[in-house]
Amino acid sequence: MSDHRFELDKGVGRAGQAPWNLLAGDVPFPAAVLSESRIAHNLGWMRAFIETYGLSLAPHGKTTMAPRLFQRQIESGAWGITVATSQQAQVAAAHGIRRILIANQMVGDANIAAILDLLANPEQRVLCIVDSREGVAMLGAACRSRGVMLDVLIELAPEPDQPGYRTGVRDEAGLAAVLEALEDWQGALRLAGVEFYEGVLPDETEIRRFVRRAVAVTERLLGEGRFDEAPILSGAGSAWYDIVAEETAELAKTGKAQIVLRPGCYISHDDGLYRIAQEQILKRNPVAPTFGEALQPALRIWAVVQSLPDPARAVVAMGKRDVAFDAGMPRPATLFRKARDEKPVAAPDHWEVTGMMDQHAYLSIAPGDDIAVGDIIAFDISHPCLTFDKWRKLLVVDDDYRCIEVIDTFF
Repeated sequence: MSDHRFELDKGVGRAGQAPWNLLAGDVPFPAAVLSESRIAHNLGWMRAFIETYGLSLAPHGKTTMAPRLFQRQIESGAWGITVATSQQAQVAAAHGIRRILIANQMVGDANIAAILDLLANPEQRVLCIVDSREGVAMLGAACRSRGVMLDVLIELAPEPDQPGYRTGVRDEAGLAAVLEALEDWQGALRLAGVEFYEGVLPDETEIRRFVRRAVAVTERLLGEGRFDEAPILSGAGSAWYDIVAEETAELAKTGKAQIVLRPGCYISHDDGLYRIAQEQILKRNPVAPTFGEALQPALRIWAVVQSLPDPARAVVAMGKRDVAFDAGMPRPATLFRKARDEKPVAAPDHWEVTGMMDQHAYLSIAPGDDIAVGDIIAFDISHPCLTFDKWRKLLVVDDDYRCIEVIDTFF
């Protein structure tokens, strides 16, 4: 795990010195680097998308676990932050996030206690999800013993004849059991809405069917008077948020429910898994192409060429401890040859990472390529979640590669 330790004065270099510059030898490599201009672009793009549909945004914090980025998302119009664990909720609350949606089942005494501790702050709102009588009883008993009220959302899963599988209520009997259990714990638990996750389904047809069911269940519960106030209907990861927006927009327009989408990867985006997903969104969604340039990959790993063991291979000092590899190998994007270049240039298209060990990447090159030990390469990545979690500090740079901020993560 990369825990590169910098001596910092508010993230821009040592006190009394000029800001660090990636190209000047000021930064130890490998380094995880975020582009400020691309982050700003991505934040603005998603805000425009959400506002066009009249929805709310609670980005999934597990992607970055960086409270400074949480704050940037809130400042750009996010309603709150989504998390998956009690530890993530504690981090978000400790850094001033006052609306936290836990899109996961809270089971176990210590997990539940950690969540209820947060409610000691009267300004803190926490929402959990439930999908069973047993889960409701665990939360209800803990809340009643503490004398607190917790908001819960009923989680829906795909129906039994759909191919996706995840936690959640799958049929009418399961939904009825949860609703009955919630009645037993009135005063301790309050039904605040419905939650789902569509990313387990394989295609657009199945996803639309699932989201329509979530809308129908929410409307039915509204008609039955199950909510004290306008409920929340929440879904959407980073790949299908446009479909969820389309299918929930009509309910949002009525003002009877608040639709909260949860994509987490948009702030950094990537050049692999989510680039492909975004390309599909731009093809099928009428709104997305109207906001100018699409989401941009803002996170790169910078590393140095360590060895040239043969004419067709370079070894780069970057490995599995530094960058995700579950959804494709990192791709060389730019090359900086300090002795020859003033600025980075595009890396040759034929360069390819063919394998990695813990701290080494094998880069396929061609005999005669202009590459030398000590050259610096910036790599685009696929699946930002599993790159962020390898770093405790990330550098934010401007377009001149000057470090303007250092961001801490709390995994």
